[in-house]
Amino acid sequence: MSILMVLNGIFMSICLPFSWYFGGEDFRALLGSALIAISLGTVMWLLTRNSINKELRKREGYLVVTIGWLVMSLIGTLPYMLSGEITNFTDAFFETLSGFSTTGATILEDIESVSKGILLWRSMSQWIGGMGIIVLTVAILPILGIGGMQLFVAEAPGISPDKFQPRIKETAKRLWIIYIGFTGLEMIFLMVGDMTFFDALNHSLTTMASGGFSTKNSSIAYYDSAYIDFIIVTFMFLAGTNFTMIYFGLHGQIKKVFQNQEFRTYGIFCLVITIFCMLGIWMNGNENLIDSFRYSIFQVVSIITTTGYITKDYTAWTPLLTMLFFFLMFVGASAGSTAGGIKIIRHLILVKNSFLEFNRQIHPSAILPLRLNGRTVNGEITFQILAFVMLYLTIFALGSLGIALLGVDLVTALGAAASCLGNVGPGIGSVGPVANFAHMPTVGKWILSLLMLLGRLELFTVLILFTPFFWRKT
Repeated sequence: MSILMVLNGIFMSICLPFSWYFGGEDFRALLGSALIAISLGTVMWLLTRNSINKELRKREGYLVVTIGWLVMSLIGTLPYMLSGEITNFTDAFFETLSGFSTTGATILEDIESVSKGILLWRSMSQWIGGMGIIVLTVAILPILGIGGMQLFVAEAPGISPDKFQPRIKETAKRLWIIYIGFTGLEMIFLMVGDMTFFDALNHSLTTMASGGFSTKNSSIAYYDSAYIDFIIVTFMFLAGTNFTMIYFGLHGQIKKVFQNQEFRTYGIFCLVITIFCMLGIWMNGNENLIDSFRYSIFQVVSIITTTGYITKDYTAWTPLLTMLFFFLMFVGASAGSTAGGIKIIRHLILVKNSFLEFNRQIHPSAILPLRLNGRTVNGEITFQILAFVMLYLTIFALGSLGIALLGVDLVTALGAAASCLGNVGPGIGSVGPVANFAHMPTVGKWILSLLMLLGRLELFTVLILFTPFFWRKT
């Protein structure tokens, strides 16, 4: 916890030069927030450094990740509160957790009036959360003699990602090299498209995080540039790709990338839905064919990767397409990416298992293993995925019900719950692409904050803390 606080303070201090350059009144707020975070973290570390258990088990890993995310979010509210940009604690916590969870749901009604230093901190919170502050920490904890594998497992539960190197420390370093490199590359391309350095920096941070916070009220629609749209689409797609596949691709192992079933499914699914959406827009006379493709591919990739950028209001096209985008909020991109949602690989295994069940009904004595990428998938993994999806849908239903009971209309309640649990950002109803979450009831914002945390840490990491098994002595 102390290390996370110090890191949070360091990232806050990065925003100081921008605050000073633009002459904003947020300089003192950011400086004070950074000093508080670093001081608290340092004091905590000094008090606990001699009592640290060097053997960090999986159980402690879950606890550190969940509480760490909450601590980061609590400390992250300081710049908003001290600067006066957000005076209500509930709103400040909602905005901060939306950043760290890379959801992109906002309560800010006039983003362009917010001071530049705070805007950069807002984007920075998504960039930190995108890859996971815990993954960054596993490269530091070994210095203190603490293993990091348990933290990585808790950060990315479910199907374990292929590791580039045997040591998790090396894996974390390589992940961050790719992450930082792509962020810088996108920033350069956006600046070529006549986007200012500050806007290019912010949008690069939030694109690679699959977060979607923008410096403009109308998001990417503000620029009305086909070039900028396609640059951001490219990097959104990359951010939604398993970073292991990106690593292989960068090292010339292209065949290995295209042999990966999840990557192929991800690409084909984005293309098919884009074509369907394009035809729906064009046939209804909303846009010409070229613009229909441009807006379709942007919004489809934005929602599937749970980035949440907007170039057009997809709820204004047709009721069918509104429903389509609502369902896309449950898809998610690849495992091992910065995207939220259920993830393509889980859907893929469920579909494969369903077809196998049909086969088993015809041939009950046959041994029919489920295979993915040429390897047999352990039955336990299939059961875990079934449990995950069932739990995901149950939490979505309960979250929607909770929001609706507060007097919010049903469509908005469904859209808000799906968006926050899937870490998407924009929903449907009164929290759609051209709206925000400022009008949600206070209790509703806390419910949605919980959904954002559950979605970002993929349910089990958080919910396991509320089971008697977790606290039982072994």
